[in-house]
Amino acid sequence: MLVFKICLASALASTCLLLLGCAIPQVPSRTIYEDPVNYVRVEIDDAVLSEWPPGHHTHPKAFSADQMVKLFKGMTAQEDRIWVQKWIQGEAPLEPVFTDDEVALLAPRVAEAFAEAKYNERVTFYLSQPQTSVKRLITSGGLYVRGSELHVILGNWKIVYGIPTYGMIYDRRYPMRPTAAKGFNLFFQPAEAVIKQRSSLWDTILANKKDELVIDLGLVWQSAVAAAPSE
Repeated sequence: MLVFKICLASALASTCLLLLGCAIPQVPSRTIYEDPVNYVRVEIDDAVLSEWPPGHHTHPKAFSADQMVKLFKGMTAQEDRIWVQKWIQGEAPLEPVFTDDEVALLAPRVAEAFAEAKYNERVTFYLSQPQTSVKRLITSGGLYVRGSELHVILGNWKIVYGIPTYGMIYDRRYPMRPTAAKGFNLFFQPAEAVIKQRSSLWDTILANKKDELVIDLGLVWQSAVAAAPSE
């Protein structure tokens, strides 16, 4: 009996160690805003190296809520269709990435997050709408500023996520990681403020070619001044 207990304890210990070894670590973060279905956070960007200043983000960064409203309302997305779909259905329509309610929720909180972010952190957001007891519609991603450029990565856009009955729930923990093939392209107005990025063939095949925006903030604010009515 003693031998059996020792073997059982050893087996349990080995199982615990195995589970701990397979666990995916939580990304260090600070919550700026959270309710039962949405959040805005500041999290560590592990791609930023302290010993390489040229790769540091330009944080903290001052944005007003109105400036964030303009940036969020300027973002549109389009379903990516292969040539057969385009031939049958035509081009997919451009749609706002965020609803007015989502913009109202995000703008002041993201502005607050940028004011608190450090050089090695990024701002992340998660928006969800429960569909059933086990499914929710999610939009999530992250942002950071480097120099005069705002980088926006949309991890998920109106994706229906099935909550697993067991195991890791990935969508809330990792907002910048896609939970399914993306299948959308991301755009911004004014278009002249978008800085074009290089994409690989693999990105093109997976429709990830235009899921990141790099926006010249100087051009955005110039266009806003030019569009303002003169007195």
